[in-house]
Amino acid sequence: MTQSGDRNYGADMKSDSQRIATGAERPATEPVGLIGLGLMGMALAERLRGGSLEIWGHDIDPGRDDLLAASGGKVATSVADIASACGRILLSLPDSDVVEAVLADMGPSLAAGRIILDTSTGDPERAAATGRQLAERGVCYLDATISGSSRQVREGQAVVLAGGPAAAFDQCQDLFRLFARRWFHLGPCGSGSQMKLVSNLVLGLNRAALAEGLWLGKALGLDAQTVLTVLRESMAYSRIMDTKGEKMIHGDFEPQARLSQHHKDVRLMLRAAAGAGTDLPLTRAHARLLELAEIAGYGAQDNSAIIRAFEHLGLERGTDPERSDGEGRHDSNLD
Repeated sequence: MTQSGDRNYGADMKSDSQRIATGAERPATEPVGLIGLGLMGMALAERLRGGSLEIWGHDIDPGRDDLLAASGGKVATSVADIASACGRILLSLPDSDVVEAVLADMGPSLAAGRIILDTSTGDPERAAATGRQLAERGVCYLDATISGSSRQVREGQAVVLAGGPAAAFDQCQDLFRLFARRWFHLGPCGSGSQMKLVSNLVLGLNRAALAEGLWLGKALGLDAQTVLTVLRESMAYSRIMDTKGEKMIHGDFEPQARLSQHHKDVRLMLRAAAGAGTDLPLTRAHARLLELAEIAGYGAQDNSAIIRAFEHLGLERGTDPERSDGEGRHDSNLD
C-alpha cells in the first residue's frame, strides 16, 4: 500500500495543481471530465474549479448540468464528448451498473492514454473486471473511492482509497490534493472498492450506534443535547458525533450523503462477505435498520435519518411512538 498526501493539502487550494508525482507535466489547458453531478459530483466540481481547472461535466438531469454551468464549468452534450476532450475523467455515479453503462456510451471516444477515476462505491469484483477490460484498450482505470461526505469533499477533508495502476495513481495526485487530505494506493483494480466497503462498514456502524444511543437516552428521559455533549467528552467519542449528532437531535436530514446510497453499500458488504466465506452479524442488523428507514420514506434524506428506524422497530413491537410527517423531517425534535 502506498499512502500520500498530508493534512494541509486539502485546505491549500493554491498548491501546484498541474505537477504530478513523477515530475512530469500535464498540459495546463487540458480539461478534466466529470460525469455525475449529484451531491458528491458537484462538491468535486467546486473543489476542482477552485484549483483553476477547466471542468467538462455531464449529468442525465439537466438541472444538475445547469448547476455546473452556474459554477463556471462547461456542460458537455454527451459522455463521448467528455471522453474525446479530457485526458482524465472522474465518475461520480450511483453504482456499478451505471458506471458500466457510461463507459459503454463513451465508445471509441475513450481512447488509449485516458485515465478513468471512478469515485463511485461499487462492486469490487466488477471494478477489477472493468480495469482489465479497459487495460486491453490502453485506458487506465482507478477505482478511486472517496471516504467522506459531500460536505467533507467540499471542505477538502476527504480521503481517497484507490486501486489500479500505480503510474496512473501518481498522475492524479494533483487532483486528489484539491479535495482530499490523504490518498492511498491500495493495490490493483478493485482494492480501492474493497477498502471503501471496509471503511463504510465501520463508519455506518458508528452512525447506527450513535442513533441507538440517542434513542435510548430519549427513552430514559435524558436531554438529547446533554447526551450528545457527554458522549463527545467520553470514551465513546467518535467523529461521527460531530457530523451527524446535531442532525439526529434536530431532525435535520438535509442530505450530505443519502441513506439509500449507504443501504446499497451495506448490501455490497454482505455480498462481499458471503463471497469471502464469512459473516457480518452487526452489518445484517444494520441493513434491517436501513431497510426500515427506507420503508418510512427516508431513503433520499441524509444517512443520519437512520435514527428514525427505531420508531418503526417500536411499531413492530406494538408501541406507539411519535410519527414522522413522511417528508424526511419529524414533527418534533428528538429532545
